Amino acid sequence: MKLTFDAYCQIIRNKKVAAHEKGILYIEINAGDLLDECEPKVANVKTVCAALIDELLEGDYIVSGTKTTKKLTVRYYCDNLHPSRRKLADCE
Repeated sequence: MKLTFDAYCQIIRNKKVAAHEKGILYIEINAGDLLDECEPKVANVKTVCAALIDELLEGDYIVSGTKTTKKLTVRYYCDNLHPSRRKLADCE
């Protein structure tokens, strides 16, 4: 059974919180790496990419790749995870 969009969003949020707790300024997550970590050999890249994009907040950005491939890499800043920080999609 494939992981859902919501499951991937939660995994990403957990990674950001863990980085924040360690005092790490930012993390970069690659879609292919995240898929391999969570669901090796499962074709679920569109869901992973959608979650990576949805979890972008103000100041976060796409490092490389396109929005629907395993090459998508995003940078999330973890120094400020306050709920008032808007999603990037809401800023555009």
